Amino acid sequence: MNALIISKEFISSNIVKLVLSAPSIAEKAKPGQFVIVVPTEYSERIPLTIGDSDTAKGTITIVAQIAGATTKVLSNLKEGEVVSHILGPLGVPSHIENFGEVAIIAGGVGVPEIYPIAKALKEKGNNVTTIIGARNKDLLIFEEELRLASSTLKVTTDDGSYGRKGFVSDELADLMKEKKIDRVIAVGPIPMMKKIADVTREAKIPTFVSLNALMLDATGMCGICRVTVGGKTKFTCVEGPDFDGHLVDFDELSSRKRGIRSCM
Repeated sequence: MNALIISKEFISSNIVKLVLSAPSIAEKAKPGQFVIVVPTEYSERIPLTIGDSDTAKGTITIVAQIAGATTKVLSNLKEGEVVSHILGPLGVPSHIENFGEVAIIAGGVGVPEIYPIAKALKEKGNNVTTIIGARNKDLLIFEEELRLASSTLKVTTDDGSYGRKGFVSDELADLMKEKKIDRVIAVGPIPMMKKIADVTREAKIPTFVSLNALMLDATGMCGICRVTVGGKTKFTCVEGPDFDGHLVDFDELSSRKRGIRSCM
């Protein structure tokens, strides 16, 4: 199916937010799921997390970092134009229940992806501490949305230009000293998710990461999105994107992502 672009906004110099008319997807979408987007008839397929959905309006929100030819094409589309093909919702929804104290951590373009998760967990009665980070203040996104969706919002920047100087993992380590955390969810760059899993490993806090493996068909047939979790091969598109962070082979994931990109 195609999707009309209702609104378009650059929320940073290289990140674009699109609200699309997609009633059938909006009706079924759950936190943590994604769509496959083909911007124009001859574009490649790219996976993008559903950042928000509105069943009454029949819309979904997607956020894309402009990092290659296809995301560039997507960012050049205008309000009132049509995304050629969109498929979803795909993937296994994030596990939402009342865990108690939950910490959600995100960096970079992973920040918009945690918005529906934070909102759903708070609605279930959890005390949700959200920690977001960026290299500097100008690259921070979705701050106000997450402030409303969370019980507490903490912000870090690498250079100290806003919030705490340091990394999201530093903020999480301090939070773990202050209170007992029942569950941790991390979304963002692979090194960040690996570090979060390392921080929570000794304390044995259940930690789940949303893996951004490269995808092609999103049906589990091509195998490009395979990852190793607990010594077993998993397919991110149909068994993820959320996996136990303490069991993910992050080194292999990083190596495969670099290798595939170098061949593209």
